[in-house]
Amino acid sequence: MDGVSTSQTSPIAFLKGHGTENDFVIVPDPDNVIDLPAPTVATLCDRRAGIGGDGLLHVVRSGAHPEARAMADKAEWFMDYRNADGSIAEMCGNGVRVFARYLERAGLVEAGDLAVATRGGVKKVHIAKTESVSGSAVGDITVSMGRALLPGDGVTVTVDGRSWPALNVNMGNPHAVAFVDDLDHAGDLYSAPPFSPASAYPDGVNVEFVADRGERHVAMRVHERGSGETRSCGTGACAVAVAAARRDGADPAVTGVPVTYTVDLPGGRLVITERLDGEIEMTGPAVIVAEGHIDPALITPAGPR
Repeated sequence: MDGVSTSQTSPIAFLKGHGTENDFVIVPDPDNVIDLPAPTVATLCDRRAGIGGDGLLHVVRSGAHPEARAMADKAEWFMDYRNADGSIAEMCGNGVRVFARYLERAGLVEAGDLAVATRGGVKKVHIAKTESVSGSAVGDITVSMGRALLPGDGVTVTVDGRSWPALNVNMGNPHAVAFVDDLDHAGDLYSAPPFSPASAYPDGVNVEFVADRGERHVAMRVHERGSGETRSCGTGACAVAVAAARRDGADPAVTGVPVTYTVDLPGGRLVITERLDGEIEMTGPAVIVAEGHIDPALITPAGPR
């Protein structure tokens, strides 16, 4: 299709999926011919005026996207991820699992190992070989999320006049992780919790509030940059597990022992393991729940870029 534009009257396919109830609009566009400006994405993700989602997964072949061409030799598919407000994001851990589930459902990949290009780098994914239920694949998907970076800068987050120290963790996107006695202390999380110093996150930050539930078992709530509070955040769960491990004195690079945390989110449960080499693995479900066609008037067609 190289060099061919999509007609405004052509039906535009979409799917809807979620990973631990972090839900996404999926727009398959292998040749990158569909233009998705921020207002269009925001409309599609609107839960009243659109399809509804915490974000949008634009499915493009790496070789067809200018931001991913350099990764095309390592990963055929690029997850062009957008937040619900239309802003571009580096990575989304739950999104990668749903992205992989879509590729499997569409027959573009098989269960097993594959690589997915993202703005946060190439991610290794393993799709467990499972039986389907009512035609839909079930079972967990594991994503190698890369290594966590801990800049070490002191950060404080504030809600309703109460402040907590937070650990600065970068999982390809920025996170501020605060441990609290009660998750209700996070407030409604509709708006971004203030943080200081402002220089710590010049482009905004995902803020996680964490409470203990048992040995190597925590629960969290999250405000996702550009989306508000979501039912789940994969990179956030990874950042939380690393922060909890360091708080508990566990560092595989020092102890020589991998560490695993169970992380409960409002939408479900993720299992996070930090390996000896520092690689973070996230395991959890991914489900496709619907598919259909978008009114083409909402989408601006464009030639391949």
